[in-house]
Amino acid sequence: MIDWNSLEKFQWDKGNLEHIGKHEVDAAECEQVFFNRPLVINQDETHSQTEERFRALGQTNAGRLLVMIFTVRNSQIRVITARDQSKKERDEFRGMLGGTI
Repeated sequence: MIDWNSLEKFQWDKGNLEHIGKHEVDAAECEQVFFNRPLVINQDETHSQTEERFRALGQTNAGRLLVMIFTVRNSQIRVITARDQSKKERDEFRGMLGGTI
């Protein structure tokens, strides 16, 4: 899994910033999700062919529920995509937390 103590920062470049922007999400919101609780992370086995990828379900400081696909490269979190959670994902997120969100 992820060694959270070894992570140093987030990796942003034109490519991933443009991609999350298409979903009207910004880098600050993505970063907030990792520092806010609750946070649910699991492996994204479907998209882990060339590198290990993860899916994060969480919320921003404003309470916006996001789903993100990310990887860890060179001790950095690289968000590949981010968008609002679908109804199914919101239900899953709430279910994993005992319905408290």
